[in-house]
Amino acid sequence: MTPTQNDIRQLAKGRVLVIGDAMVDHYVSGRVSRVSDEAPVPIVHVSDERWTAGGAANVAANIAALGGRAMLVGVTGSDPAASTLVGILGAMSGAVEAHLVADAARPTTTKTRYMGGQHQIVRVDREQGAPVSRGTEDRLIAIISDLTDECEAIMISDYAKGALTDRVLATAMEEGAKANKPIIVDPKRTDWSAYRGAALITPNRKELQLATHAPCGTDAECTAAAAIAIETTGAAILLTRSEQGMSLFRRGQPPLHLSAKAREVFDVSGAGDTVAATIALGIASGLTPEQVMHIANIAAGIVVAKRGTATASPAELIAEIEAGQRFLGGAPGAISLGAAKALRETWSRDGLSVGFTNGCFDILHAGHVALLREAANACDRLVVALNTDASVSKLKGPSRPVQSEAARAAVMAAVKGVDAVVLFGEQTPFELIQELLPDVLVKGADYAEDQIVGADLVKANGGRIVRVGLVEGQSTTKVIEKSRKPQE
Repeated sequence: MTPTQNDIRQLAKGRVLVIGDAMVDHYVSGRVSRVSDEAPVPIVHVSDERWTAGGAANVAANIAALGGRAMLVGVTGSDPAASTLVGILGAMSGAVEAHLVADAARPTTTKTRYMGGQHQIVRVDREQGAPVSRGTEDRLIAIISDLTDECEAIMISDYAKGALTDRVLATAMEEGAKANKPIIVDPKRTDWSAYRGAALITPNRKELQLATHAPCGTDAECTAAAAIAIETTGAAILLTRSEQGMSLFRRGQPPLHLSAKAREVFDVSGAGDTVAATIALGIASGLTPEQVMHIANIAAGIVVAKRGTATASPAELIAEIEAGQRFLGGAPGAISLGAAKALRETWSRDGLSVGFTNGCFDILHAGHVALLREAANACDRLVVALNTDASVSKLKGPSRPVQSEAARAAVMAAVKGVDAVVLFGEQTPFELIQELLPDVLVKGADYAEDQIVGADLVKANGGRIVRVGLVEGQSTTKVIEKSRKPQE
């Protein structure tokens, strides 16, 4: 069941009460040039630092990014990290309503990751895992009791950092049952009897194995372990299985297995939060478990292709759905200009630079690959514009293109570093460039800068032009001519 654009838009109807361990994720990025003389450790020359919501706060941030509304209940310290977290959540256009209890006796849980290039060198955790005090418990319980009637679903985000004590968890379960609100649990305890009454639990394989004392490798083993969990909790089990995708297990129904969306993986940090948030928001919005499972699978594929703790937006989800539906039996292909504009806006909000290049790309050869590689290296996200079949024929003659626009789009979308493909039928891509206003415009070095369509527009908007050297002897025309010559 492929989700529709209407399914994605429906997510905006949901309000979720998120209860759990709120955290701050801190990323320190830099360049590693050598090993220290003092100890066998790398020296990181820091170039950038950023802070994002983590744990239950990241679940709330994901709900907000998907267009929904979240009410977050959790605990922080009385420290600068707490102020940072409040600021992060406050910048989300009112989509996250934070009800954070400050406890001066404990720090705000903070995970600092030191990055050398794209690789994590070390992680430093500041936390206190002991259960919160009786007074903090009382304040959390009072907030949960007040907010339960204001949501359509409850998300329990359990990271075992002390906020979800037995009393707090029991209150959340009891209040949810009393108000007839579906409860979704991202578990950390090994005794799942405390989650009895939940509608859905979203473990990974390790969590399911620890809770059931059963192996979770094969489909059959996962099915048997899920049956134990269902008997213990009465809940459906949505099992995340890394590269094997997801599996949904429900009492009296056959398992539903869904393959992972194939994407280049940069960072899996927070991907479980994205899945949990998507599931909770989808259920709160009235979608079926099957529908939200498919949407969550797409969302997870999007966030693991980003660096650090990240979120997925409706524009990104719709673009993925469009690309999968329009070409070659579901293979990724071109998306509409409207979807591309929405993606461009999302990427800009995330602080990502957007590149653009164009061409016929009729038969992909080494010269094309070199151009695309340099284009991808020049930006964070790359949009490739392909000439339609009609425009290729006008440019190259009636015998071209050799491959249809559908085939060319499917091939291009599969190329590493290409993030979106759009089609254009005009003589030049000027209108597309005008609509997308890329930060980087890339073209072959056979074009002088003043000959590159849209160059003035991009530069006037603060962007830059990148000219890529050609690979000698590589052209589609020569490939076609060689293929037509009789073989000696």
